[in-house]
Amino acid sequence: MKMMHKDEKIWLTLSFGMIMIFMLVTGYQTFALEMGPPSNMETIDPQKVDQTPPFDNPGIKQIGENEYEVVMTLQIFSFTPANIEVPAGSTVHFIMTSKDVTHGFQVAGTNLNAMVMPGHIQRITQKFDKAGEYLVLCNEYCGAGHQLMGTTITVK
Repeated sequence: MKMMHKDEKIWLTLSFGMIMIFMLVTGYQTFALEMGPPSNMETIDPQKVDQTPPFDNPGIKQIGENEYEVVMTLQIFSFTPANIEVPAGSTVHFIMTSKDVTHGFQVAGTNLNAMVMPGHIQRITQKFDKAGEYLVLCNEYCGAGHQLMGTTITVK
């Protein structure tokens, strides 16, 4: 029976330790910081988006003090509502769906980045502390006019 060399034991211990640290960090982020993937997948009939609440009346609605809800539909080359305006310090809850193909929802200067698929409802929240104009882009190729799909969020 051959004994393990001291260097092998060190590398084996370090490797196992690193794996355990990665697992603990991932578990902490998922459960304590709630950064895990969504588990309650909401669905919608993409053919009836315009007749299904809340998407039958897309727009911005104040739901609390400095808290807003933006119901948004994404369709080929456009966002509805087209321009969003909220005061600085607002927490904004986006509720989105796509009417046609998979779109992206990325807000430059923030960590907002979501994939919006037909038949699914995407919910994402962001607090806008700094005033300014935030560019919103579709970052999923959605057709020949994809590069034209953009809008702004104005924070005053």
